[in-house]
Amino acid sequence: MRALTAAEMRDVDRLTTERFGVPSQKLMEAAGRRVADAVIRELGDPVGVRVAVLCGKGNNGGDGLVAARHLKTAGADAAVFLFGRLEEMKGEAGENLRRWRESSAPLTVIGDSAAWGAAWKTVATAAVIVDGLLGTGVRGSAEGLLAQAIEDINRLSRNATATWPRLILAVDMPSGLPSDGQEAAGPVVRVHRTVTFTAPKLGQLISRDAPAVGALEVRSIGSPGALIEEIGKSTVRWCEPEEFAALPLIRASDAHKGTFGHALLVCGSLGKSGAAILAGRGALRAGAGLVTVAVPDVAQPVVACAQAEYMTEALRATEEGTASLANLECGRFAHIEEGKSVLAIGPGLGTHADTQQLVRTVVRQAKVPVILDADGLNAFVGHTEELRAPEGQVVAITPHPGELARLIGCSSREVQSERLKTAAQAARRWNVHVVLKGFHTLVVTPAGDVFVNTTGNAGLAKGGSGDVLTGVLAGLTAQFGTDDWSRILALGIYLHGLAAELGTQKTDCSGLLAGEVADSLPAARLRLVRELQQRG
Repeated sequence: MRALTAAEMRDVDRLTTERFGVPSQKLMEAAGRRVADAVIRELGDPVGVRVAVLCGKGNNGGDGLVAARHLKTAGADAAVFLFGRLEEMKGEAGENLRRWRESSAPLTVIGDSAAWGAAWKTVATAAVIVDGLLGTGVRGSAEGLLAQAIEDINRLSRNATATWPRLILAVDMPSGLPSDGQEAAGPVVRVHRTVTFTAPKLGQLISRDAPAVGALEVRSIGSPGALIEEIGKSTVRWCEPEEFAALPLIRASDAHKGTFGHALLVCGSLGKSGAAILAGRGALRAGAGLVTVAVPDVAQPVVACAQAEYMTEALRATEEGTASLANLECGRFAHIEEGKSVLAIGPGLGTHADTQQLVRTVVRQAKVPVILDADGLNAFVGHTEELRAPEGQVVAITPHPGELARLIGCSSREVQSERLKTAAQAARRWNVHVVLKGFHTLVVTPAGDVFVNTTGNAGLAKGGSGDVLTGVLAGLTAQFGTDDWSRILALGIYLHGLAAELGTQKTDCSGLLAGEVADSLPAARLRLVRELQQRG
């Protein structure tokens, strides 16, 4: 799905009414209902739960009023706090204010700091805070009373890391976050979840302040998908099930292991055999027909015993237990690569000079698609001119911000401040696909096409997660090839993140292990297939 700017979103809403006859009041009703549904889903049983709904005077506040009404109907103890005068609520928002007042439900008008100070005691004790203060139409920074409210909420929740409130949910957009991707000039409310409507907004995906969004939920309220594609002009696409609908995700009854490719993973070293094991496990769980893990001979017994389903190849080792340059002698590595569908190289290889020369040579001479990660990337620090893929060769690099910073000679902070711009420059400069890992992982092609993924959780912030991802990307490339490689890479990131979500449904994400992410991959793929089937 294409990401939209605020102006494009307004056009989509307008044309939904003009072309398709969907009244704006119906759009607002659907939006508010989606918010209420999300709150109820998160709570389980909303009866008696105190919910504070903070509403601005625009349409975002109107959505919040609808949500409050549905939450009250569901049994929640919902109260509305309106930041603005009653007479400022116009159109559909005004109509929904009238309906709220007619129900004799709690309404507090916040006109100044004193009124907010008095109301804050009630808001701060609510189990749920719904942020409907500022939406996609905000221009400039949040100031004055609104800025004070945002800062108070952030202080209370410790930027959404405290155990109370149970849930902070943003209506369409966290208040203060610009829609079009620019950096926020003022405070932004940090929320656990954002329910946005119709399509994701650029600011939710690529802004430096995007972490304020929390988990992003995009819900349809009546606008056709074709209209989003018509109006949106950005090259940025959001990873969601429909992006993968054209892929052959259901296997033919007469398929065999050769049907789904053979992934070669060059990983591991003495003391880092776990990286090779996890990458191999990721490739298997992602569905590769065959997986071979090439590992230094001193680590081969450990790697071979860890997973019966993959094969191993012993590489000659340096005195430090890393892969030696001697593996190129007499065509040894070329023999190992023969018949493979994809080469993934890097996790746990180490930084021995001999090993780094081996990596650079293998990548330069590869006859199959290459996925370069971790120490495979470190081998090109100071040698980035060798990283540029010649025409006809397809290479993907999968750095985290620190690894990309080392390659281009800047700081991680600089990469993080301009993630999309930096990744796009690297993709063009080296003629590679860039998978920039982190919150909202990016896939950027040399031509500038972009996928942004929002699946996953903080359970992935653990050693080994990236090794599993390398295996996943290799396994999917082995199955589906590189004709639409950016989409295949995006699928890998989507499933990797979804597997983390499924792996923490009954536990806290802090204890999630990388191997458990790998083991949840088949369930993640099944979830994707089921969602696509339900949509028809």
